[in-house]
Amino acid sequence: MSADNEIFNTSENAHFQEVLALGTVAGLSRRSLIRGGVGLVALGTVPFLSACGGGDDVVEAARSLSFTAVSKNLADNVTLPPGYTYSVVHATGDRLVSSLSAYSNKGLETDEWSMRVGDHHDGMEMVSFDANGKFSTGFTGRAVLVVNHESSADAHFFHPNGQTSGGVSGKKFNQFGGWDLGARPPLEALKEINHHGMSLVEINQSATGWTYKIDSLYNRRITGQTPMRIAGPAAHLSDIRTLMATKWDSTGATSRGTMNNCGTGQTPWGTVLSGEENWAAYFNMPKGANPVDAKIQASRQRYGVARTPIAPAATSAGTQGWFTASSSDDRFTRWDVAANGTTAADDFRNEPNTFGFNVEVDPLTAGTPVKRVAMGRFAHESAAFSIPVVGKPLAVYMGCDSQNEYIYKFVTGANWDNKDIGAGLAAGDKYLNEGKLYVAKFNADGTGQWLELSFTDPKVSGYSTYTFANQADVYVNVRHAADALGATKMDRPEWCGVNPHNGEVYFTLTNNSSRNPGNVDAANPRAYNDVDGRKRSGNPNGHIIRFNEKDALAQATSFNWDIFLFGAEETMSGTNVNLSGLNATNDFSSPDGLVFGPATGILWIQTDDGAYTDKSNCMMLACLPGKVGDGKKVSLDNSLTVGVSTTTSKQETFVGAVMGDGQLRRFLVGPAGCEITGLVEAADGKTIFVNIQHPGETTPALGLAADFTFESQWPGNQGYGVAGRPRSATLAIRRTDGGKIGA
Repeated sequence: MSADNEIFNTSENAHFQEVLALGTVAGLSRRSLIRGGVGLVALGTVPFLSACGGGDDVVEAARSLSFTAVSKNLADNVTLPPGYTYSVVHATGDRLVSSLSAYSNKGLETDEWSMRVGDHHDGMEMVSFDANGKFSTGFTGRAVLVVNHESSADAHFFHPNGQTSGGVSGKKFNQFGGWDLGARPPLEALKEINHHGMSLVEINQSATGWTYKIDSLYNRRITGQTPMRIAGPAAHLSDIRTLMATKWDSTGATSRGTMNNCGTGQTPWGTVLSGEENWAAYFNMPKGANPVDAKIQASRQRYGVARTPIAPAATSAGTQGWFTASSSDDRFTRWDVAANGTTAADDFRNEPNTFGFNVEVDPLTAGTPVKRVAMGRFAHESAAFSIPVVGKPLAVYMGCDSQNEYIYKFVTGANWDNKDIGAGLAAGDKYLNEGKLYVAKFNADGTGQWLELSFTDPKVSGYSTYTFANQADVYVNVRHAADALGATKMDRPEWCGVNPHNGEVYFTLTNNSSRNPGNVDAANPRAYNDVDGRKRSGNPNGHIIRFNEKDALAQATSFNWDIFLFGAEETMSGTNVNLSGLNATNDFSSPDGLVFGPATGILWIQTDDGAYTDKSNCMMLACLPGKVGDGKKVSLDNSLTVGVSTTTSKQETFVGAVMGDGQLRRFLVGPAGCEITGLVEAADGKTIFVNIQHPGETTPALGLAADFTFESQWPGNQGYGVAGRPRSATLAIRRTDGGKIGA
């Protein structure tokens, strides 16, 4: 999404070309493999891995990819290898209860969308349950599928004639641009607010495949209005609540809603974490309104909140304009973050503080979702857990998805106990409220450090750009704290995953248009011009970085790293572009989603691309990963010539082993205008669920519904639902011979 390309990190943190002169790399040859406590022996302690018949079944990684690579294409359909088939499980607008009408796909719905499947399907988890409704680590053929919904950027499809403002319909709002507006109709705004959040839907397997169950007791929506519990370390909870106080809850103990839910993570105890990503773009600070204090302004600037003030007469906005739907109904006035009252408890100036967290949900109970403040507030993508080891702490790896932002790790204060499997949100309180939060610094010699984000560190407490009051302030304004510590600016950290066979951690770095020869570093080493097709510059194709923790410990404060894969077009030349030797069967751009299949060990890579979409729609690849240090040290030439001026830049880095199409192969190409994101593998390895997000994303809103010129009409063009407007959807992909997927 376009917000990911905006830069709110104006700190002077180095991109590390100036931190260390590249010295000896002898240490790289001594990198130890993941062994002992978190190696193969420990995999039997992982509840969502041990379900497949015991440790031996789980740790048997796929040795080869068994399918024929899919060719790049621009078809308006999902393309799979021969011998594979897909079905749509559900799509945007599908009803969860029979009391609602079937989705019209014409914007005719008059309900508030609180019991329909949301839009922009993103991260996803599958929580199986047995005949007694209890969490199961095995394959049962019954599960709650939890799907995130990232955005309402395509909200013109939700209404008959596009969005309406001031009595005028047919134009397109964009939360990153906007258009002239008056008051928005309340029902339209409610539909858009409720599209966000999560859809929890019971799914069942039959002889003919997977379907979702209407009227299941497990079906529910978590939306932009669902009450949430605010949770954090006991010692700092009072201070946290002070920062969360609003007119809706002056105590700050609860908040309302979750927005822009992107990546997910399944906890070892069976709940789901949902990351709030581009939440900052929906708030407005009307020009001429009562100002907030300088500290709140500094916080907002670093997070991109209320950055497009509207004109005095309220004729334009940079958001969806929800705040205009009413001057008295706080379902809408909450998006106006001016200091309208005497204190923060009298208005919604603190409303932005209540977003930007991991939200924990128990799909098998009706418990109130919980915002885990100790894991930090930023643009959360997925959350990947280290391999659980009894008696040892857990680590949770997280990325902040914007250009030049950071990679984080949360280490639990409590040690893992298998007795907590199935314990729900009580286990979340035990493991996710107390612990230490770190940010990553990648050194030029292939090592790295985890820097603790603590108010006791003088670099944090004495930071001049933002004055921290206490540790609660650090959690809520963690981007400022990471700046203070000198963390490494990365090329948009998105999804992360932990290799179930050796515990190594992988992060996708999707792209970065601000990268140039003067600010490359070893961990983000490329800057070049893509002269073909979309003609992007910086690091337009992205890369995937990986690391292993020192002594294979979740609580380690140092690690070794290398770059696993570089995205590139197969035909791109230059010593700094196609460094992974990609060919026609496996070239890709802008890696985003990244998930390890526990039953097969396959690493699935999904793309959200704009650089290579002249040649192919977004795609998904299957990969057999190696290990950190299996490649070599290389020197990149990032020199660029513009006119008669040449900028010379040499950068050394560490590249993983080059893989042929036997180890990396394109598995899926999506419909026009989509992003491929979200994947979960059934415990038997015979089904994978994949999300197709925003097909037809660039379809303009020209006025009347008949005037839409559709970039895509999927999945209606393949017989699912009513044809016409494109819809995000969840797929179930299976082999026609009933075998395991991919391997």
